[in-house]
Amino acid sequence: MMPLIKAQIPQACQGYRKNKPRDVWAIAASAVLPAILFIVLIPILISCSDSQQQEAASAPAEVMPESFTFFDLGINSRLDKKTRDELGNKLGRDAIEQRSIMDLKMNYKGFLQTHFPELNALNLDLNFPPGERVEHNTVKLMYRYAQKKNVPFDYVELVFSNYTQAPLLFKINFRQDDAGIVDTLKSKYGQPRVIAWEQENGQSDYWIKNSDVLIVSQVPDQFGNPKYQIVIYFVKHLKQLIATEQKERQEKTRQRTQSGKTAF
Repeated sequence: MMPLIKAQIPQACQGYRKNKPRDVWAIAASAVLPAILFIVLIPILISCSDSQQQEAASAPAEVMPESFTFFDLGINSRLDKKTRDELGNKLGRDAIEQRSIMDLKMNYKGFLQTHFPELNALNLDLNFPPGERVEHNTVKLMYRYAQKKNVPFDYVELVFSNYTQAPLLFKINFRQDDAGIVDTLKSKYGQPRVIAWEQENGQSDYWIKNSDVLIVSQVPDQFGNPKYQIVIYFVKHLKQLIATEQKERQEKTRQRTQSGKTAF
């Protein structure tokens, strides 16, 4: 019996020795392969994540239906250095004003209240409380020497939100319509609605498109000659400005209340 046992033991050991390296490599491979795949995939996953974040960060703002434009500036335009440079080339040097008041009123007292109650309501919101100087987080560009650039405007005022750089209010004044500006507006936007003034022998033509409002008024000067003013109200952006500033005021009130509670 003993010789048989001795003969079997070496065979078993020999089989173990033959199979052991193969089993070790198999075990090692099964352990290392997932780690290698994980290391290889990490940069790919990070790259995909960064790419998605960059795409989200660079995603354009909501595109609104276009309404009215002035030198290609419309509701989807944003004020930046390029835009300001282009305006300078067309209208000459600008004067800039930060944080200014906003008064939507035009023509004569009660004009907006009578003919444009929504704009009048926005104006009240922008200038609340009444009688106080209410400044807004805006950027106002003013052009007083546009005629030196051979354009028919005496004065141009463009107001943008300093939160979003979006346009809020455009005002364009000119004395004579030798360039046919009013006819150009009619050909582009169709026949306007007409408001005949009850006083001063004036008249306003207006268009409403996608809630924005364009008004061109003929205002007689002291000699009875008409002066013209075009005003473009970007209503959605005006409402957005009001909502943002209201949230800011509420937050400041909350912070003052909180600091008052913790002061004693």
